[in-house]
Amino acid sequence: MTAFNDESGTGDALRRTLGVNRRSFLSTCTAVAAGAVAAPVLGASPALAQDRGRGHGHGHDHGRGHVLVPPGKRGIILYTVRDATARDPLASDLPSGFREVFKQLARHGYRQVEFAGYNQHANAPGGASLESAAGAKLLRSWLDDYGLRAQGNHGFIPPSWPLSSTDLDTFKKHLEIANILGMDHMGTGGDPTGSSYRADWDVAADKWNALGAIARREGIKLYTHNHDAAYGFLLDGGPLDDQGRPTRSSGIRKLEYFLKVTDPKLVWLEMDIFWAHVAQYKFHTYTAHDGSTREKVFDPAGLVARHNKRYPLFHAKDGVVSTTNGMGYDMVPFGTGVIDYTTFFSRVGERNYHNPMVEDDNSPSATDPAQSLREAKISYDNLAALRSKRH
Repeated sequence: MTAFNDESGTGDALRRTLGVNRRSFLSTCTAVAAGAVAAPVLGASPALAQDRGRGHGHGHDHGRGHVLVPPGKRGIILYTVRDATARDPLASDLPSGFREVFKQLARHGYRQVEFAGYNQHANAPGGASLESAAGAKLLRSWLDDYGLRAQGNHGFIPPSWPLSSTDLDTFKKHLEIANILGMDHMGTGGDPTGSSYRADWDVAADKWNALGAIARREGIKLYTHNHDAAYGFLLDGGPLDDQGRPTRSSGIRKLEYFLKVTDPKLVWLEMDIFWAHVAQYKFHTYTAHDGSTREKVFDPAGLVARHNKRYPLFHAKDGVVSTTNGMGYDMVPFGTGVIDYTTFFSRVGERNYHNPMVEDDNSPSATDPAQSLREAKISYDNLAALRSKRH
């Protein structure tokens, strides 16, 4: 595979404002176990971070330093409030459907949203599915009404490779929707591949480079999102198993390899910071090609800092320590856990470039229908309160 240099271009703000695609725009312009892991460089180990107390890691003291996440960069992925967009407005007085949820999120203070599909309750304005050019225009009008900007979507990535004509047409439809919505980015909530083997990641890189080139022609940056396994170690050497596959690692992590073999002008990443910390907890030793066990603690902020422009989006998701679930953390609303976001955002810098999207998979509740939007407010306030530490 080709190794690419880390370079990137800038988006076209005017085109985004107009909600047209790149081609149309150019045309117009022409005419513990938790404590067993070594202390992570983002702060202390999960156990020690818990002992520090909640406020310390989250910059709740407004007198400290500069704002780490500027107002215009404070976003939320709508998956966090998926119960609200799916709610029947005829059966509840709570905000229901995209339009009313946008209104409530804007009241909370959010200025950006990331979509997780374009479906809502059938009784909401616009109907059940807004996954069309007409639906996107309606969504865009509501976003504009409430001062919100769409910054990305976890949507359609073609499953076929080589691309089928049907998948290509669907992919292009989603690019058209993204442009109508004014997005700079379009992506997925899944990993490029679930494999541990280098050969499969090479195939995934070829596919994503090709898709990224199609997206770039439409002015869109294509991004992938991680779970914990994608920051596990790549199997790339050592003895072969009975299927001829390698069984040991050189110590490079899967998405680190993906960064190396994808074109930085075509392929981008969204780091889910919670899942990156789960990977830090789970994947801290590997079996080297010579059979020895080696330790290598994952440093999420360090990886971003080395490839800053490759990470235009984050999922800002928090957790409290768990010694029983195998992940090291349980999800909680942003700012109520132990992940040291003050240190993370201070280390990666580029605060006017990155777009942190609040996420909490567990916010929707079967017994408390108001919970997800209420917790979205808690998360917004804690994101807004982040300040750098004074030295």
